[in-house]
Amino acid sequence: MDETKTWAAKAAITELITRYAALNDAGDWDGVAALYTEEGRMSRPTAPDDFIAGRAAILLAFRSRPPRATRHIIANVLVTLDSEIEARATSQILLFTGASAGEGLSVQSATPLVGTYRDRLVRTGHGWLFVERRGSLDFRILTSG
Repeated sequence: MDETKTWAAKAAITELITRYAALNDAGDWDGVAALYTEEGRMSRPTAPDDFIAGRAAILLAFRSRPPRATRHIIANVLVTLDSEIEARATSQILLFTGASAGEGLSVQSATPLVGTYRDRLVRTGHGWLFVERRGSLDFRILTSG
């Protein structure tokens, strides 16, 4: 793959990761699920070993969540192309969770979550899609005890 195609693929994957966060924050669950292959799977950062498999199951999992307002900040996206149609990526997330409060959002938790996503991706006729998104938390809140 030449340098121009390499950078174009990396930019498209970076945009896919950013779009995932934006659609998630907008509550567009159909849009989020559409970013996965039909057999794609995901785990949430709070349950990294509990995978939800299949686009339909992913959509159902998002629709089943209690309503909340979120803002995901994405950083440090690194993309590795394994071939012209397969790639891996890592990114860090900073997640703020709140509830709608008229003109803005009220803070539900004073401590944002910091985590990492490890992605496997494939390029399809519809562009790059997630084969797997594995989330994990980088920092945990310690409880006294």
